[in-house]
This record gives sequence, C-alpha cells and structure tokens, in this order.
Amino acid sequence: MSTPFTATILGAPRIGPNRELKRAVERYWAGRIDRAALEEIAAGLRRDTLAELSRAGLDSVPVNTFSYYDQVLDTAVLLGALPARVSGVADDLDRYFAAARGTADIPPLEMTKWFDTNYHYIVPEIGPDTAFTLNPAKVLNELKEAQTQGISGRPVIVGPITFLALSKAVDGAAAPIERLGELLPLYVELLGRLADAGAQWVQIDEPVLVTDILDSGAELAEQVYTTLAGAAKRPAILVATYFGELGAALPALARTQIEGIAVDFVAGGDQPVSGLADKLLVAGIVDGRNIWRTNLETALARLGALVGSAKTVAVSTSCSTLHVPYSLEPESDLDDALRSWLAFGAEKVREVATLATAMRDGRDAVAAAFEASSAAVASRAQDPRLHNDSVRARLKEVLTGGISRGPAAERRKAQDARLSLPSLPTTTIGSFPQTVEIRKARAALVAGEIDEAQYTDQMKAEVETVIRLQEDLGLDVLVHGEPERNDMVQYFAEQLDGFFATKNGWVQSYGSRCVRPPVLFGDVTRRQPMTVEWARYAQTLTDKPVKGMLTGPVTILAWSFVRDDQPLADSANQVALAIRDETVDLQDAGIVIVQVDEPALRELLPLRNADKAAYLQWAVDAFRLSTSGVSDETQIHTHLCYSEFGEVIGAIADLDADVTSIEAARSHMEVLDDLNEIGFAGSVGPGVYDIHSPRVPSVEEMATSLRHALDAVPAERLWVNPDCGLKTRKTDEVTESLRNLVRAARLVRAG
Repeated sequence: MSTPFTATILGAPRIGPNRELKRAVERYWAGRIDRAALEEIAAGLRRDTLAELSRAGLDSVPVNTFSYYDQVLDTAVLLGALPARVSGVADDLDRYFAAARGTADIPPLEMTKWFDTNYHYIVPEIGPDTAFTLNPAKVLNELKEAQTQGISGRPVIVGPITFLALSKAVDGAAAPIERLGELLPLYVELLGRLADAGAQWVQIDEPVLVTDILDSGAELAEQVYTTLAGAAKRPAILVATYFGELGAALPALARTQIEGIAVDFVAGGDQPVSGLADKLLVAGIVDGRNIWRTNLETALARLGALVGSAKTVAVSTSCSTLHVPYSLEPESDLDDALRSWLAFGAEKVREVATLATAMRDGRDAVAAAFEASSAAVASRAQDPRLHNDSVRARLKEVLTGGISRGPAAERRKAQDARLSLPSLPTTTIGSFPQTVEIRKARAALVAGEIDEAQYTDQMKAEVETVIRLQEDLGLDVLVHGEPERNDMVQYFAEQLDGFFATKNGWVQSYGSRCVRPPVLFGDVTRRQPMTVEWARYAQTLTDKPVKGMLTGPVTILAWSFVRDDQPLADSANQVALAIRDETVDLQDAGIVIVQVDEPALRELLPLRNADKAAYLQWAVDAFRLSTSGVSDETQIHTHLCYSEFGEVIGAIADLDADVTSIEAARSHMEVLDDLNEIGFAGSVGPGVYDIHSPRVPSVEEMATSLRHALDAVPAERLWVNPDCGLKTRKTDEVTESLRNLVRAARLVRAG
C-alpha cells in the first residue's frame, strides 16, 4: 500500500523558535492584526518546520501537528464536537478561540494536563445533543501544504479512543466512550478523504492505551482498528502510542490489519514486542520529553535487538518534540561539559537520523556522532556537580528526625488566634499581572541598561502598588505580587545550585502560554535566602498578613527537565530541603503565612495504577519535608490547579497543609465533593473564577459559586480566591474581578 520509512518523529512544536505564534495569536486577540496576518505567520512557521525536518534526514514527516491552541480542541473541531454555547460566534476561528478561552459572555471549556506532561489540553464536552460531523479542512490543507513543498507528509490525528476517553460528559450524558460507534464512520470517511488527497500514511495517536483510564482499552483498540483497517479506501495506518508501556494493547493492535505501531521505548522501557511480522515498528528510542543526549551506543543496541521482531523497524522520538525546546543553538552560556550532555528538538531529530543511518549503513558511517555521544556519557558520569556528599548527609539527618507537624486541630486554634481573620477570608493565589513596565525593567536589566539596584527599586515600587491595590480592594490576606519573578519555577532554579536556566528554551504549556523549564542536572543546594527580602519588604507596607510564596518540590521537578541518573524521589527531597530552609527563614522574618504551591501533584501521577501509590508516597513526603520545619503557629497554604483531582484526593489530605486552594471554577466546584468523600478536614479555597479567560465574572456569579461551596464546606473552613495566579491577566481585568470577588464574599458573609 505504501513504502515503509526509516526515520521520523511523532510530532513537532508549533509556537515558533522565537515564540512567533504566541505573539501573533495574542496580537490577533487584542485586535492588532487581522486573521489574514495571523494565518500568514502560521503558514510560514509550518513551512519552515517541514523544510527543516526534511533537510534533517527524516523520510516521513508529520503534518497537522500545528495548532493555534491545542490538538485536542482541533480534534473537537474536526469531529464537530464544539459545545452549543459557542455556535453563535460567526467566524470559525473566533468560535475556536471562544471554546478555548471564553469571551465576556461565553465560559470556556475546561483545561487539564495532557497525561503526565506539563502541556494542557482543552477538555471536549460531549452531551446528549452532541452530533458528530466531519470537518476535515484543516488536516487536508496542511497535507496539501507539505505536498506543495515536495514533501509526502504523514497526517497526524488524535484517535477516537483517546479523544472520547479524555472528553467530559455533560448535561446528564453517558460516558463519552459509549459514543465510539458514532465516531468510527467519520474516521473511515476521513481516511478515504486523506487517501484521495494523496496521503501514503496516516498517524492516529492513541496514548490513552498506555494508561489504565479505560478498563477495556485493549479490546476497544482491537475492535476500532479492525474496523478502520477494513476501510475500502485509506492510507497505511500507523497507530502511535507514547508515554508508557502498551501492555495488552500491543498484541491487540498486532492482531489487526493496520500497517504500523509506534511504541515508546523510553517511558515504556524494554517492553516486549511480538506479533509484528507484517508490520512497521516505529521505535521511540530517542527521548521526546527530556533534554538529555541519547546514548547512541545503547540506543543502537536496543534497535538491533528489535530487528526481526517486525517486518521493518524505523527510528523515532518517543513522542512529539512539542515537549522540548527547539534548539540548543541559542544557549551560549553553557559550559562545554553541560552542553555536551544535552539535546533539544533539533538535536533529537539529528539523533534519529543518525541512528537510522547506522542501522542502514552501519555504525562506521556515522562514527564521529557515536564518538561524541560516548564522550558525553563519560563526562556526565564523572562530573562532581552530580554528587554532593554534604547535602546528601544533611538530607538523611533531617529525614531521620521526622517530617510531621503538630495535630491539625491544634495548629488551627493557634493560627486563628494569631491571624484573627473574618469568616470567608479573601486572598489571591500569588502572582499579579506582569505589566509592560515590569517586562521592560527585566529586559533593561538583562541588556545592562540598568543595574541590579535600580531594578530592585523598580520592583519594590511594583510591590507597593500591588499592596495598595489589595488594601483598596479589601482583601484580607495579601501577596507581594511576584513582580521580580520571571516564572514560578525558573525563578527558584536560578538561585539553586544544580540547576541552570535556558535563554531560549521555550516550550508550550497551553494556548499562547509558554514556559522555559530549567534543567536540573546535579545535586541541589540553596546558596542563600531566595524570597525573604521581598516578603519582608511587602509586610512592612501593611498591617494585614502577607503570604510568603514558594513553589513546591514536586512542581519544581515537574516543570523542569530533570536528571535521569537517579530516582525522582531523591531529586525531590534535595529540592524539598532547600524549600524547607526558605520556609524557616520566612518565618524568622515575621511572615506568618507561607504558601508552598504544588499544582503539579497530579501531573506526575504514573499512568498505570500499580505505580501510583509509590509516587504519591514520595511526593507527599517531599512536601512535608518542605513544610515541617516551621512552628504550628505559622499557617501553611498550598495550591493545586488544572488537573483531574479524583485520583490524588487522598494525597491532597496527606500533604497536611493548613489551607488548600484548588482550581474549581471550570469544574463547577466538583472537587469539593471528592474532598468530602475522604473526610477532608482542612481549610480549602476553591477557585471562584477562572483566570485563564479574559472575562470578568459578576458579583452574583461568584456569590453563587461560593454558596455552592458552602453546601460542601463549612464557612469556618472556606477561603475565597481565584483559581490560579494572575500573572497572565491584564491589570484592569484583575482589578474588576477581585473587586467583585471581595463583594461576593461580603454578600455571602452577610447571608
């Protein structure tokens, strides 16, 4: 039906090497460019990506991996599954963005994490009235673009099992997976349209098959792909799986007549492969999620062991390179040793091509690349920065002494007496808008146009502005707004030994939101206090309590590229020890509330049930190591956001925080019922409005949310806050929203 290929990747980033798409989309939202200008920039990025992948030596190039916001939302458009509430938006692109981020009148769809990554996807809503229809214009257009460049592109689409398994039932509908039979004719039709358009291969992504989300995933896989493989007209089908071991789904897929299966041999390890004598095995041997250079000798040996298990073996990344930065080239501040250990997106593509060449022509054909790889492996193993005896000894000593605080009821009594807060106390999650002035000051500091003292003075002025705003609005517990922080993880990484921060290592988190994950390469130590002076200064400006704001160890790991030469738990504890020292210093500086955020607690949860308990144990222990050094009178807060919390509800309780703020706006307070089911007795701040949308909710809307919360949580344990930090919002939106939040809290207090 088509020619097997030898070198590919499963997907590519789309934000642009210098975040060109991010800036274009945000200009479009602001009305500063029109649709034609946005589409021209997007087309240029797609064109450049295709050309670079082809030049790098890939003989199968993925297409339709571009997205203006999110690939799952794109699939909802493909299948006609947008919610009815956006149907009144006339322009199709504006309708798409309305579903993603809402408008003044339209609430957005929920957003949550894409499996165990830091990428967020938009959660489709499937209701009783959802009528699936095929809308293939995007995938067909992007295939044609590739063909115009002389590239026989391989369209990539999210598979029907994964799409429905990740969707949400609404309005009393049955579980979305029960609608599978309705989707299959649309996929059959799409396969025919792609074949007519000249596609030789199609990649259908089914990462849900490496999880335990579905009880009958293997059986569904066999049924679905028996049907799709039986289509009268279609390209060759590659079912792509990633992020873990396929287990029973692998032989189930092998029994169908599909032509290829992509298997993740990084996250999934050396999983058994058999039954593929008539198929292409796309071996995910180059890590698509982390930034460490591939050990080419080890990878080639693993590939050699796979030869014979399938008709043909192709080399690939383990998943899309969406999750890693574009290229190492801009990173001019790295020492030679550290640089030699790393491979970003462009380097990973070259590794794939190198391994494919070695398989085809022999190792000697690319001997120089193998020698450089071996030298890097040896250099990393011997570097003293990877083993600090003093921090390891101190960590052992602290853990031996115990990581528990006093009983929660006694802590609450002491804290209530010290703080004297009203019922339903109001606060925010931490960050305030990063204004143009803040960004200009940061850029001026980097450019050497102002010195550190001048920068500090400007940031202190921003802190004072934020404190005065919060006092004016009537908030009860204040924050300093974090103007000095570029990112909630990078800021700490830059002050901890064992990390380095990239210059241009941007990756997409969601929509136009990009982050620069730092690289944790060695043992971690805190050189000096990191936040104390900012919190101390803010507290001098007000008589109200100011929260010290820290990022927790699990989140620092989850939002970094982490060393792969020791267990994650060991790295988490090293980071936790540094955060523990910071909490004690904040307390000693007179800060009576310290918030240690762990929004990524759910994110790192293993995809297989058998592995979850062990992870949750070390994740909880790392948080408690971070927070158990302070007295019972110091109130510890934590914050969690944008995840499905059901599986980690018990762990949330085990964190033993005094106050837990949690995303609840998009999910309509559903998480509170989960907390009640386990007897959660701590104080909780369910987010009463969604900060990822530009809309300003009314007083009554937030008051209604609070009343729903009071049905589940007594007033003495309920806090009032947004569902996340305010960094990405505009000052006028924040001011009006927080004014309404305070008014809503007062309205509900008054009964």
